[in-house]
Amino acid sequence: MKENYEKRMLEQIEHTPKGTRLLLHSCCAPCSSACLERLKEHFQVTVLYYNPNIDEREEYEKRKAEQIRLLKETGWADFLDCDHEAEAFFNAVEGLEQEPERGKRCYVCYRLRLEKTAKIAKENGFAYFATTLTLSPYKNAEWLNEIGADVGDRYELNYLFSDFKKKGGYHRSIELSNEYGLYRQDFCGCKFSKR
Repeated sequence: MKENYEKRMLEQIEHTPKGTRLLLHSCCAPCSSACLERLKEHFQVTVLYYNPNIDEREEYEKRKAEQIRLLKETGWADFLDCDHEAEAFFNAVEGLEQEPERGKRCYVCYRLRLEKTAKIAKENGFAYFATTLTLSPYKNAEWLNEIGADVGDRYELNYLFSDFKKKGGYHRSIELSNEYGLYRQDFCGCKFSKR
């Protein structure tokens, strides 16, 4: 039986003091919108935009600009930028180029981004870290939570379990994207998903 990550998240929130600092890895503004709407009442959130998987620099910058604009317009979180580090992605997935979408290459990509998020969270005194990736119906929430828990243990940090697509989260992100006029991309970001 699959674990109910939504229920687990609610239990964590219930036992966490309001205003606790959380570093939220964000893949894009549309996905972060519904996640932030839920988390902002419980946590002091900082969004980390770390996406070395995005192949084209122009696409990377466009998505980052939308993330910054959403945060400025809503005031829902602070923003923390990272270097693009496209080379880190290509090094991590070397040999997995022909893997199908949602296969081993994606697992390695999830780990790369969650490792970086945990490292930065630890260095900057955050109590929790999480990712917006569980909002997408195209992402494997079980893998993401498994990786998050493992990385959290190694960095001695609380990983906020989640399945943000539950309770209409994905549909809410579409509504918020329309409300704020957000650019919604039609591929994950790497050249393999675009293919």
